[in-house]
Amino acid sequence: MGKKAKGSRKGKKAWRANISTEDIDDYFEKSTKDALSGGPLTELPSESLFFVDKSSGTAIPLSYFSSSIIPRLDGVSDSGMVDIWDDEGEHTGKFKKKSKPSIIPAVEVEPPGCSFNPAFESHQDSLACAVADEMQKIYRHELGPQPIPFMVPGEVVDEEDAYFLEVDNGSDDDQQNIENKDENGDNVHEKRPSITKKVTRVELNKRARRKEKLKTEAEAKKVEQFSKEIDSLPDIIQEIAKDDEEKQRRHLRRLVAKQERLKSRPPRLGRHKFEPAPVQVLLSEEITGSLRKLKGCSTLARDRFKSLEKRGLVVPSAKSGRK
Repeated sequence: MGKKAKGSRKGKKAWRANISTEDIDDYFEKSTKDALSGGPLTELPSESLFFVDKSSGTAIPLSYFSSSIIPRLDGVSDSGMVDIWDDEGEHTGKFKKKSKPSIIPAVEVEPPGCSFNPAFESHQDSLACAVADEMQKIYRHELGPQPIPFMVPGEVVDEEDAYFLEVDNGSDDDQQNIENKDENGDNVHEKRPSITKKVTRVELNKRARRKEKLKTEAEAKKVEQFSKEIDSLPDIIQEIAKDDEEKQRRHLRRLVAKQERLKSRPPRLGRHKFEPAPVQVLLSEEITGSLRKLKGCSTLARDRFKSLEKRGLVVPSAKSGRK
């Protein structure tokens, strides 16, 4: 395309017609927009554009000043770099179970009857308890189940007796073989094909009616049984409630028995059970009433060891004899 043709410039009217008014139009358009939006920003005062925030912020807790840990260090996010050898990994081993403290005291005071100069009644009570414990051990050993013997005693069989025993076994086997053959023969006769009898239409109808009757009776019995169960529903609910109460009472009895058992003996810790030490009570002829005439007995170490076993601090072990 060629250049745009220029207008004529002979007179002033031609000059005014060819003058561009784009700057004036832009100015008026901008002035209109500023008037609608509240005026130009250059003419607005600073108080309308900016303000001083004098409101109080969130209160800083006192724990912030009392804590020795710097919060900003905890808030720093970890980088993407990870040391694989520094990670401990998941704990796959067994967790150590915290044992509850024993309710058995570390030092137990023996009954008054075990003193070196006890009262007569207290001494008789302690002596009776010691005798009862010993008799209980004896009865448990005598009346308890007998262990299985390692060897069963037997008698030597002579050669003649062994020969007769073998002959008897052989005759029994022959008799059994004969009986098996007879049974097999009977089975062969029984397996012979029997002549089938043709069933008539009347017989088929009779069977169908009988089958339908049995089905109807079974359904009627089922409905009757269901109605009986519905009628006996209150009794069933009462029985269930009684069973639940009995289970609850049994559970409470077990808990009480366990607590009482823990007061006198520790829980099962190993293979062997805890065996309490015998009651250290003097016989009637051994009571002298004086510490000088009292026989010495080195039972302090044994008492301390039994106390550790009783409190569950040491696993009970079997009594080993001297070699």
